[in-house]
Amino acid sequence: MIKTTSDTQTPEIKRNYISQLLEQLTVDYQNTKQERKEITALYPAGDEEFSILEEIELLTVDIRGYASQIQARGSIENEQQAIERLQKMRVFDIPVITEFYFTSNRSYRQMKAYLQMLDYLRLLIIEYLQIYQISQPQSA
Repeated sequence: MIKTTSDTQTPEIKRNYISQLLEQLTVDYQNTKQERKEITALYPAGDEEFSILEEIELLTVDIRGYASQIQARGSIENEQQAIERLQKMRVFDIPVITEFYFTSNRSYRQMKAYLQMLDYLRLLIIEYLQIYQISQPQSA
């Protein structure tokens, strides 16, 4: 029997994957401790409103918050608003993060991998919410 792509599109499978990514991100973030110390020293806020680590923290709190709600309840209130907010919350649209990611002289592999995974989780949450909306019966 051939599996179809729709088998991987169920909200439950996506929800489980979001939970796994959430757990992995926690471990990954802890593993960036040394890099975060270096980044703090090398990349102060300067003219920006927030330093790079503060921007990462803001994104982390927002994205992980949505993921935690999905993990715990399977849904988020006001899915459409959450989708729109997550679509605007592009990790690499934040200038200080983009500058760090693409122009830093050091590699900071763990922090860069964390940013990629955080953005991937954001996209997965959007997909989940869109599929969740479609799978819910419409009230009259």
